[in-house]
Amino acid sequence: MALSSAFLRRLAEIFPPGSLYTDPADCWAYGYDNSRRQALPEAVVFPTTHAQTVELTRLCNEHRVSLTARGRGTGTTGATVPLRGGVVASFERMNRVVEFSPGNRYIVVEPGLTNQALQDFLKPHGFFWPPDPTSASFCSIGGNLAYNSAGPRAVKYGTPRENTLALRAVTGQGTEIRTGVFTTKGVVGYDLTRLLLGSEGTLALITEAVLKLTPLPEAKRTMRAVYADLDHATEAITRIMAQPAVPCALEFIDGNAIELIRRYSRAELPERAGALLMIEVDGFAEGLAVQTESVRRAAGNEGLLEFRVAETADEIEALWQTRKALSPALRKVAPKKINEDVVVPVTELPKLIAGLNELSRRFDLPIVNFGHAGNGNIHVNLLFDPDKPGETEKAHQCLDEMFSLVLRLHGTLSGEHGVGLEKRDFVDREIDSGALDLMRAIKHQFDPNNILNPDKTLPLHHR
Repeated sequence: MALSSAFLRRLAEIFPPGSLYTDPADCWAYGYDNSRRQALPEAVVFPTTHAQTVELTRLCNEHRVSLTARGRGTGTTGATVPLRGGVVASFERMNRVVEFSPGNRYIVVEPGLTNQALQDFLKPHGFFWPPDPTSASFCSIGGNLAYNSAGPRAVKYGTPRENTLALRAVTGQGTEIRTGVFTTKGVVGYDLTRLLLGSEGTLALITEAVLKLTPLPEAKRTMRAVYADLDHATEAITRIMAQPAVPCALEFIDGNAIELIRRYSRAELPERAGALLMIEVDGFAEGLAVQTESVRRAAGNEGLLEFRVAETADEIEALWQTRKALSPALRKVAPKKINEDVVVPVTELPKLIAGLNELSRRFDLPIVNFGHAGNGNIHVNLLFDPDKPGETEKAHQCLDEMFSLVLRLHGTLSGEHGVGLEKRDFVDREIDSGALDLMRAIKHQFDPNNILNPDKTLPLHHR
């Protein structure tokens, strides 16, 4: 349904020239994300203040116009694709640091600030914000919060849910709310902060966040362990996670990924490599030798082919080159691959990879796996060519069975990519009907007219 002239006039009163697009040629670029899905919004606005966001939300609610919040569009699940047209609110211009309190170890920021800009601001002061998704150089804090996106450091430091103290937000009715506290302790009222984190803009629009900061470690040590097979690598993962030197990164690459790296890069790996772990520890420089030795002992078993510790910046770069070579190789082999980020208990990783290899054989589709081994978060890449007849259908059948496998192993369908559209219709396999009814009631309470990012995250009623 086209936007009414009365709605557009009022929208133009809220957003001055240059902060409102209505020409389809301008709006088109704000209708897609990294999922390759796309829909044309009827208008795009660029809020710069909390007050503008309140006015916008109240206007959309009054006219029953859908409103989709957008960060930088790096998400992979279609969560920012405006299915019903309406208005896209791009928060990229709302990117200020509002308050910095180093003594209290918090910072208040607007949602459009990029993760990298935040880290660059904090580094000279000796702090960092732990969430570090792969797209950190470009993605926004608002997007990190909307998806609860984490990255490798989550294994030690946690996700945005563990590193966000409070929020300022606007509900679907245009009600202004503040959630959380400025302290690390606080139990007054229900925990609405963590309810909003990961809700993908379906409950409220975040306009400010109070982030909990962590002091930068004095030093870091990088290691690489190569194993003959997955079972020995998984045994090492469980042992590494059980010893006192908790890694700040524990990344996993399976045998299929290693073969791909061999084919498309010059990375040096032992001939019989069947799995690989990249490990980092951090802390005081004086304590790194003890941490490294503790990890080395835990990583050692009969399947260990090589254990290397980087001593210089060049050696660190050389070790990480193996992991960095993987993404370009995947783009060469299957630029339109399906990438899903499932999670299983660490001890179930061998069954997950074995099951994925069986699916690969049965569907005749290459599957390459890598990810954050310390918390069982694996990125499963189904490689297929959608231009070949029947390949897309086959890939989605394989995906369906992969999700069933993950749930049988007591896993979850998403660790940090979110749900959006890509996983929405599988959610009722993981969450029972009673819990879904409660979630729909919460959605209605926050957004009674269903204007905020409609048709996302929760399965549609008719399923």
